[in-house]
Amino acid sequence: MKILGRKDVMVMDLNTILGEISGFVWGPVMLVLLLGTGLYLTIGLKLLPQRKLPYGIRMTLAGRKADPEHAGDITPFQALTTALSATVGTGNIAGVATAIALGGPGAVFWMWITALVGMATKYAEAVLAVTYRETDARGEYIGGPMYYIRNGMGRKWAWLAWLFALFATVAAFGIGNTVQANSVADALNETFAVPHAWTGVTLAVLAFLVIIGGIRRIGTVAERLVPLMAIFYVGAAAVVIALNITEVPATLAMIVSDAFTGTAATGGFAGAAVWAALRFGVARGIFSNEAGLGSAPIAHAAARTNEPVRQGTVAMLGTFIDTIIVCTMTALVILTSGEWLTGETGAALSAASFGRGFEGGELIVTFGLVIFAFTTVLGWAYYGERTAVYLMGVKAVLPYRLLWVVALYVGATAQLDLVWTIADIMNALMAVPNLIALVALSGVVFAASKAYFGGKK
Repeated sequence: MKILGRKDVMVMDLNTILGEISGFVWGPVMLVLLLGTGLYLTIGLKLLPQRKLPYGIRMTLAGRKADPEHAGDITPFQALTTALSATVGTGNIAGVATAIALGGPGAVFWMWITALVGMATKYAEAVLAVTYRETDARGEYIGGPMYYIRNGMGRKWAWLAWLFALFATVAAFGIGNTVQANSVADALNETFAVPHAWTGVTLAVLAFLVIIGGIRRIGTVAERLVPLMAIFYVGAAAVVIALNITEVPATLAMIVSDAFTGTAATGGFAGAAVWAALRFGVARGIFSNEAGLGSAPIAHAAARTNEPVRQGTVAMLGTFIDTIIVCTMTALVILTSGEWLTGETGAALSAASFGRGFEGGELIVTFGLVIFAFTTVLGWAYYGERTAVYLMGVKAVLPYRLLWVVALYVGATAQLDLVWTIADIMNALMAVPNLIALVALSGVVFAASKAYFGGKK
C-alpha cells in the first residue's frame, strides 16, 4: 500500500479546491450570464442572425477573395476558418458524448438553443472586433475584447481589458495547448501504441512550422484543413446515420421531449432530470462553440474588410457550423446507434457508436480527435499570442511562440489534471469582461446593423 506524503496530500487538497472553484465559475450563474447575453442580443437584433443566415453564407463564400483595398491581414473566409479551427475540436466528439451520457438526449436540444442565441453573441463580438481594432508596431491588425473594451468603453475600463488578456493568455496554454496535446497523445497511444514522446515531438514541430509564419500562415492552413476535416467527419457521420435512418425521426422526437421531461434510466444509462439536460447541454454547447468567451473575435479582427457588420454575418456561421451541424451529427450517431444506453461516456462512447455503424468506425473518432485537436492548437496559438502582445507588446511574439511549442511536448508527456482545472477556471473568467463589454456596447452593434441593412453603410 502506498503511503501518501505531505506533498501528495497538498496536491490533492489543491486539486479539490480548484475543482470546487471550477464548478462554481462554470455553475448556473455563468450559464445564465452567457445564455442571457445571447438572448438579449438576439432580441435587440430582432433575430437578425437567424434571418440573415443565407446572407451570411453568401458573404462567407464571397469572402474567399478579399478586396485588396480593404484593411486587414487575412480574407474574411480565412478569419472564419481560423476561428473554427479553435472551436471545432474535442468538444464536438467527446463533449457531445459526455453531455448525452450525463444529461440524456434532451441535452442535445439545449445545445441547439445555446447555438441559436450564441449566433447573436458571435455576431456582436465580430462587429465590435472590426470596429475597434488597431494595428500593432509591426503593422498587423489586432483586435478582440481587450481592444473593444478599452477603445469602446473608454480608458477607465482598461483594467477590465487587461484582466481579459491575462485570463485568456493563461487559458490558452491549457485549453488550446497542453490539454489538446495530451488528448492526441492518449488517442494515438491507445489506438496505435505510439509513444507519448513521439507524439509530443511531432506536434511541436508541425505547430512550429505553422505558427512561426503568424496569422497569414495560420489562416492559409486553416482555410484548407478546416473544411476538409469537417467534410470528412460529417461525411462519415452521415454514413452511420444513413444506416440507421429509420431511427432518426424517433430520435429527434426523443431529443425534444426529453429536454422537458428528463430521461428515465435504461440499460447502463443512469437516467437524467430536466435540470441535468439543461445544465450539461448548455455547458457543453458553450464549450464547443465558445460563443461569449471572447476568443473568436480575435481572429475576425484580422479580416480584410471595411464592413464590421458583414464580418459579423460571417462570424456567426462559426457557431451554426460547430454546434448545429457538427455536434448534431455526432449526437445522431450516438443516439441512433443505441450505444448511449451502455453507460459509456466521452470519446469512448463516440468511438463505440461509430464502430457500431461500420467496421473500423472507431478510427474515425481517433483521426477526428487528432486533426481537430491540432487545428485547435493553431487557432489558440494565435489567440494567446494576441493577448500576450496586449500585455507585453510585440517583443513577446517570438518568446511566446517558442514557449507554445515547448508546452506542446510537455502536454503530450505529462499528467495534466491541475493544468486542466486552472485553464478551465481561466476560460470561464475571460468570459466575464467580454460579456460586460457586449452588453455595454450593444447599442453600437444595434446601430451599425440597422444602418448597414437599412442601406446607410
